[in-house]
Amino acid sequence: MTIGLLLITHGDTGAHLLATARTMLGVCPLETEALGVAFDCDPDVVEAQARRIAERLGDGGDGLLILTDMYGSTPANIACRLQGRFHARVVAGLNLPMLVRILNYPGLSLEELTEKAVSGGRDGVVVCRKPEGGE
Repeated sequence: MTIGLLLITHGDTGAHLLATARTMLGVCPLETEALGVAFDCDPDVVEAQARRIAERLGDGGDGLLILTDMYGSTPANIACRLQGRFHARVVAGLNLPMLVRILNYPGLSLEELTEKAVSGGRDGVVVCRKPEGGE
């Protein structure tokens, strides 16, 4: 299977998360690209750029998973519009556990990878408790 992975985020958030995940894993098993959206951007220009990237990443034919940082924001709105044009799924709420989980399961289908993204993001959010006997 060849699923493309596109991160559309505010500024360099996606690029930094992707660089961190690559460093942690030592490899990036999916064709991946991060697209940063500036606060003062023209959304139509960024959407056109995102479409070009999506076409390239989705060429494998098995689909495209698009991750974005915050639902309802410009990056998420662009991602959702791409979903109508490509065989793609969009997951908002991008975090490092989500990204690492996805990269650990590169052979899954688009639907399965989407579920891994959601579970990785959700399960990666925990309340850290003070250790017993700690100050």
